[in-house]
Amino acid sequence: MNTTPTLIADRTQLESLGQLARDAPLLAIDTEFMREKTYRAELCLLQLGNEGWRSCIDPLALNLDLDAGWLAARWQSADCQLVMHAARQDLEVLAPRLGPPRNIFDTQVAAALSGLPPQIGYADLTRRLLGVELSKAETRTDWSRRPLSAAQIDYALDDVRYLPALRAELLTKLAAQGRTDWLAEELGGFDDPGLNEIRPEHAWQRLKGLYGLDPARLRLAQQLASWRESRAMQRNRPRGWILDDAVLRAMIQSPPRDLAALRAIPDMQPGVADRAGTDLLAVIDACELPGELPPLPKRTRPDPAFEAQVRRLGELTKTVASSLDMAPEMLATRKDLEQVARGDDSAAPLNGWRRAVVGAKLLAVA
Repeated sequence: MNTTPTLIADRTQLESLGQLARDAPLLAIDTEFMREKTYRAELCLLQLGNEGWRSCIDPLALNLDLDAGWLAARWQSADCQLVMHAARQDLEVLAPRLGPPRNIFDTQVAAALSGLPPQIGYADLTRRLLGVELSKAETRTDWSRRPLSAAQIDYALDDVRYLPALRAELLTKLAAQGRTDWLAEELGGFDDPGLNEIRPEHAWQRLKGLYGLDPARLRLAQQLASWRESRAMQRNRPRGWILDDAVLRAMIQSPPRDLAALRAIPDMQPGVADRAGTDLLAVIDACELPGELPPLPKRTRPDPAFEAQVRRLGELTKTVASSLDMAPEMLATRKDLEQVARGDDSAAPLNGWRRAVVGAKLLAVA
């Protein structure tokens, strides 16, 4: 029975909750956040619980500095398992405030290893494993608005209410399947301190359409993406508001050398050219591009032999996955199989638990 306040909006209540949580070996965690107009997700509600209690912490009311006190201590403690569903989004919100977590249990990851769909949602998982139908009434709630209604609070509490029971069910199922070591390896990836680190110099890796670019354009792509990421972080605005993806690609393909050329780029927002045009041209100048760039790479047809090899690897992966009653993408994605076909030893199916399950078989026909 829950004896703690369902909504904690003052520090006295928060410290009282800390008395319960300080020695808890398990904390169920979820967040509600908004990010439509910001670079960083704005935390609007933090739900915590375990088998005996659950509460919502209102960071907006508390103006809460999360990186101090008992919450950060539990977050970083190896003695407390943090149970979440589809944890990466919550980590993106909480890790910058609380630091790297130490002991994550992701029910979505565990469910996928047990044979359920890899991207299974929390409500679907709760229905399948516990027979509980969750309300969808508050799905479109604006969690930044106050006051929150009783219905909204109860809806938010449901997001942690069933996590401990789901964890227990999944652990039992995975133990029966002999997959607890697989789970430990998958969850261990959450302990990487750099998992949620944002590095502007790596932002170019998210861009599409860079394959086959000449070194000069690739260098420009790296610098423009880094500039956009840094500016978005500084201004706390979505990166697309700083510079649209299509405009960024156009600048990479045909770099403007003056303001007139910059303004002439299709879909260039006039305000961006006015406010940041000089900075963008400085980034381009700093790349020291040659006066005449080589032609853009032509779209080439896939190599038939390579495609046939990837298909063979895919069929083998499906066969192994079927024998395990598991989705094939849990063993290897299309990108993974392309890496295997190219002889890349870093490919996921050639490492860890996947190597023994499918990797050796893939190598035998690669």
